[in-house]
Amino acid sequence: MPDGKSHEQTEAQETDAERRRRRALFLRELAEARELRDRVQPRRAKAARLRHALRMRTFRW
Repeated sequence: MPDGKSHEQTEAQETDAERRRRRALFLRELAEARELRDRVQPRRAKAARLRHALRMRTFRW
């Protein structure tokens, strides 16, 4: 049944495309939420940036 396989492949591609769309939307919303949190709590955001910079400096490549 080649028709059944091609149909399954088409469904898989659509599902994959939908998953990528949902993931992109989620990541956009996550970034937006982080920006909002950083604006609302600038001191905590600065401390988080400094901690991240320290982690990156001490990370061994």
